[in-house]
Amino acid sequence: MTLRGRRPRDLTALRRWFTDPTAQWRQWDAPYLNPADTTASLEAYVRHLETAPTTPNERVVDLGGACIGMLNRAEDASDVWDLGVIIFDPQHWGRGVGSRALALWVGATLNETDAHVLTFSTWSGNERMIRAAHRLGFREAGRVREARLVRGERFDSVKLDLLRREWTPLP
Repeated sequence: MTLRGRRPRDLTALRRWFTDPTAQWRQWDAPYLNPADTTASLEAYVRHLETAPTTPNERVVDLGGACIGMLNRAEDASDVWDLGVIIFDPQHWGRGVGSRALALWVGATLNETDAHVLTFSTWSGNERMIRAAHRLGFREAGRVREARLVRGERFDSVKLDLLRREWTPLP
C-alpha cells in the first residue's frame, strides 16, 4: 500500500465511487447527512477533481496500482490538523487496510506539517473506524450524545485526537 497524489487515471474510479448513491462506504461516512445533498456535493467534488491540481493535503490510497480510497487533511487551527479517510470498496474492510492507510497518513501529516494535534470526527455507529483510531493511539476527545440520526436510530458524534508526542509508527 502506498499513499500518492491523484493521477488522471484515478478519475474513473473516483467518479464511480463518489457518484454512486448506493456505494456502501456512504453508509459509514456521514450517513446522517441528507443523501441528495451529499450526492450533489460529491458530484461537484468530482468535477473539481477533474480540473484541480493535486494538493499535499489529499492523497489516493493505492493498493497494487489501484485507487481504493482517499485521504484528506485540513488545518483547523494553528498546529491542529483534522484528518479524513475513506476506503471505498467493502472487500478491503475489516482487513487492516483502513488502519494501515490511516497510520501512513498520520505519519505523513506529522512529517509534512507542524501539527501538534491530529483529530478526526466520526459517529458512534462507525465502530471499525473508532477501533482503527484507538489501535493507532487516538483517544476520544469529545462526544455529543445522540447528535446523529442514522436510519431512524440516534448515535453520538465522536471526536478523536492524537498528540504528536503520542505517535508511535506501525512497524
